[in-house]
Amino acid sequence: MDGAGGRGERGRRGTRSVAARGRVAATGAARSPSPDRGAVGSPDGGATPRAPRRKGSTAGRGRPAQRAPSVRSLPAGLAAPPSKAPAARAPAVGKPAGPAADGGENPPAPPSKAPAARTTVVRRRTAVPDGTVAVPMAVGQLPPAAGALRLRDVVSRLSLCRKDVSDASELVNRVVSYLIPAIRSTGGAFSSIKRVGAGSYYERVKISEPNEFDIMLLMPVSRLQLDECDDTGAYYYLTFKRNPKEKYLLKFVDEEGKLSAFQILQSLREIIKREVKNIQNMEVSVKRKKVGSPAITLQIKHPPGDISVDIILTLEVQQSWPPSTADGLRIEQWLGTKVRLKCRNESIYLVAKQNKKEKVLKGNTWRLSFSHIEKDILKNHGSSKTCCESDGPKCCRKACLKLLKYLLEKLKQDHTKELEKICSYHVKTAFFNSCVKWPNDRDWHWEDLDYCFQRYVGYFLDCLKNAQLPHFFIPKYNLLGQEDRVSSHFLLRKINYELNNGFPIFQER
Repeated sequence: MDGAGGRGERGRRGTRSVAARGRVAATGAARSPSPDRGAVGSPDGGATPRAPRRKGSTAGRGRPAQRAPSVRSLPAGLAAPPSKAPAARAPAVGKPAGPAADGGENPPAPPSKAPAARTTVVRRRTAVPDGTVAVPMAVGQLPPAAGALRLRDVVSRLSLCRKDVSDASELVNRVVSYLIPAIRSTGGAFSSIKRVGAGSYYERVKISEPNEFDIMLLMPVSRLQLDECDDTGAYYYLTFKRNPKEKYLLKFVDEEGKLSAFQILQSLREIIKREVKNIQNMEVSVKRKKVGSPAITLQIKHPPGDISVDIILTLEVQQSWPPSTADGLRIEQWLGTKVRLKCRNESIYLVAKQNKKEKVLKGNTWRLSFSHIEKDILKNHGSSKTCCESDGPKCCRKACLKLLKYLLEKLKQDHTKELEKICSYHVKTAFFNSCVKWPNDRDWHWEDLDYCFQRYVGYFLDCLKNAQLPHFFIPKYNLLGQEDRVSSHFLLRKINYELNNGFPIFQER
């Protein structure tokens, strides 16, 4: 509407004297906005004008009113953690807006049917059908994690019962404490083995029940020649250099001069099968061998369930890490350069794992293992030394890892075949990469568990979508190759459904 239209409208409303208008303007300028009328803050700390200039208003001759600052979105469509300060309310409709930009008086804003403006809006989500890929979520549109059931309640439910842990660990210690001396007494290659706990129980991220334990049997070796057997940088052929100290291992060298993982593992398996029969007051058996597995699995009867113990033969080689690891373990911004150097000065661990990419499985490949490094990192996971100590700040890193492990475990129970190629190590690798991506303790405040977990899940979903999850220690090794794409996309759809519907699976018992 042009200026004439504006004057006509004022004529119909009636006119006021210049003095009256001046008094109103002075009163509006002196009055400070009450909490009920507070304007949304502008970036420079001033008050943002309450309403944009409307067509036909008398303020048309002044400078155009500024718009309220838009909310900047974060990467991957995530909202920042909710602020603990109350959000400022929008100005009341029809109240004087204070002095105009040119010193005059703005007319009252016409009544609006729109709701009061807020900085963020949380919309209620309707159920998303299973199989629907989630649309990237805008700021303020994240679903309330776990719905009405808070994630902290889920985490506390995942904590292991102390009595169950005590009973289970006592049985495992009795079995292993008997087996170690018995294996050493056979002499030769196994005379110097030593025990090291590994896996989620010893990393203190075990969930649900203490029914699975991983025990590494370390076999020290001075030096070996490592030759990559594929392009992953994770699998190697091992050969001895001239005059090896460990001459007792020469009997396990195959016709190609390579140290046979199959022969050593089979020899150890026969010893264990013989010795478990002599364990008193306990029923222990050796489970059938899994093709390509580096573990010898024991089953301990412990009604109402059983306890599984994986015995993993591991070579401890005292030499520098191979070149494929040079660009891995990028924890400088997270844990510090000194910690990285300390980790890389540790011995190399190699487990008897077959490389399934080989056309003919000869059982002479070994895979790098970083279980000892992973355990140390999870034990000292904070960028500050006091993180999660009794007198220090508490973070939610391990809680996020437990939640995603639990989510995968529940999904695998319902979809075993479809998710057979996905394991908890994928979740752990995504966790380590997330800790590097967000390295500071302030990025993982315990109070921000909901936000941090969804951010971690968002990163994992990106990995599944792109079928790209780089190994934490060997970046060129992709843990989600093309052969895993079907399982990756299936899991992507399932997690998207849970994310968009408030993780209903967490409410199942």
